[in-house]
Amino acid sequence: MWVANFFVAGSMTMVIPFISLYIESLGNFSDSFVQRWSGFTFGITFVTAFLFSPIWGRIGDKYGRKKILIFSAFGIGLSVLLMGYATTVWQLFILRFFMGVATGFIPMSQAFISTQTPQHVAGKVLGTLQTGSITGSLFGPMLGGVLADAFGYSSTFKWVSITVFLSSLIVMFGIKEIKVKFAGEENDTTTYSRREVIRHIVTHPVLLVVMLMSTLVQVAHFSVQPILSLFVAEIHGPANIAFFSGLAFSAAGLGNLLMTRNWGKLGDRIGYVRILIVLLFMAGIVYFPGAFVTNIWQLVILRFLLGSAIGGIIPLRVAYIRQEAPLSMQGEVLGYNTSLRFLGNIIGPAMGGMIAGFFGFSAVFFVTSGLLVLSGALLLGAWYKHEYAGKESRSFSAHRS
Repeated sequence: MWVANFFVAGSMTMVIPFISLYIESLGNFSDSFVQRWSGFTFGITFVTAFLFSPIWGRIGDKYGRKKILIFSAFGIGLSVLLMGYATTVWQLFILRFFMGVATGFIPMSQAFISTQTPQHVAGKVLGTLQTGSITGSLFGPMLGGVLADAFGYSSTFKWVSITVFLSSLIVMFGIKEIKVKFAGEENDTTTYSRREVIRHIVTHPVLLVVMLMSTLVQVAHFSVQPILSLFVAEIHGPANIAFFSGLAFSAAGLGNLLMTRNWGKLGDRIGYVRILIVLLFMAGIVYFPGAFVTNIWQLVILRFLLGSAIGGIIPLRVAYIRQEAPLSMQGEVLGYNTSLRFLGNIIGPAMGGMIAGFFGFSAVFFVTSGLLVLSGALLLGAWYKHEYAGKESRSFSAHRS
């Protein structure tokens, strides 16, 4: 599964650094048009993914997740292949739209591993799995930039699709799905209705906030993604722009790779929510200086520090859901969490493109920093009110009685 995640993540991120440049190559467009449509084209994939993720999660709970993983990898590969033949912005937009139906390989793989992992090591195991997608994300943008500079954008899409098809073959022939029960969970054989799953989420306030936080974090993280190559061009110039854009993307991936497993292990030991709160504030603080960079290497360093902070958020979030949701509903709960992530992916690129178009690139970094700090504050408030303060109140009542 690690290898499949590596190929899918690498393939997906190979094309991200030059989507805006690819749009520029499709016609004689103004800068504001390219910035807006970079956001719309990048984000439209997540509109359909937002709608389909809970459906795939529920199907996975009932029939198994391996079939969903194979379908997802094949659908992504076909979509990317056809993007290499796009001749208009609308064709690219529509292919990204349909790609969203199949998108979800990495979140589904997390659900696959989560439901076969004991709670006390969930953070470590999910952190290890995350290194696969992070390693792919690390090398993908740089390799994509090199390929784009050497062979052109269309050819890069076609080469990328091959590695995604390879991932579907790895899952088909190399992965076996086993129904697992762990100590304390042997009686979890209930089939939950959709209403019962939603009620479980709503009646666990910290779980609800952790899932809602997914949207805010993705809005913040993806607001800068589609315009990053344009920002690199502004501070560095046009020379080898695809390569340096890939370098800026990959710097965050390197920070992720070095820290994500350590954050997972730390969460297993002292609590997932505590570490999540710290990471959200760290990411918000690191994002802020991005508005003031004047050369590419300053941006690369900040992206590395951002990746170090962001690296633990996804595995810790999934590990906390693993802790709070019964096994037989985890696929659907993780599906709702994925939908909320994709909702952020929808809002973030469009918001980032519009903010950059109206107020400049620096404003995107200010807004992003504020959203991450806000996410940390909301989670801190929920955790203190419903975990720490609640325990203190119960302890005081027991002492008086």
